[in-house]
Amino acid sequence: MTVHFWSERLDPEQHDVRGFSCGEPSLDTWRREQAVPAAARCTARTWVWVDEGNAVVGYCALAAHKVAREDVPNRIGRGGLVEIPAVLLARLARSESLRGQELGAVLVADALQRVGDATQTVATRLVVDALYERIARFYELLGFRRIPDSSLLVQKVSDIEAALREPG
Repeated sequence: MTVHFWSERLDPEQHDVRGFSCGEPSLDTWRREQAVPAAARCTARTWVWVDEGNAVVGYCALAAHKVAREDVPNRIGRGGLVEIPAVLLARLARSESLRGQELGAVLVADALQRVGDATQTVATRLVVDALYERIARFYELLGFRRIPDSSLLVQKVSDIEAALREPG
């Protein structure tokens, strides 16, 4: 059986996320306690992935950010401003119920598509804040480059858009 899911902007009136757990307490706590206040303060927008039964099975949070040109790899920062505008993929989690289904890259691609769409209006780079080393390695496999001595990784939006256009 194939399960389909889609993403929607978090709406606390519509989405029941009380049963959502990704297995990482800090991500579960942030979604439960900070996602709605962050949206109200306009500091982050949260998108939830919903399955056919309207259950929340994942989420991501995107926020405005900036990185210092001197902190990013030359290919990313070359020719840029002293501070490079960025979108921070601040949180990304999938339900424990999806574990082992290899959907992490699909969830990332959905978040990246939102960033790509936004850059048609506002120019930016993309930054990811990896919670753990194994997560940083996952993002590196997706083409992100590390910012030295930090948990941040960066990717040019033009590279993201090219990757999203590739078949498969």
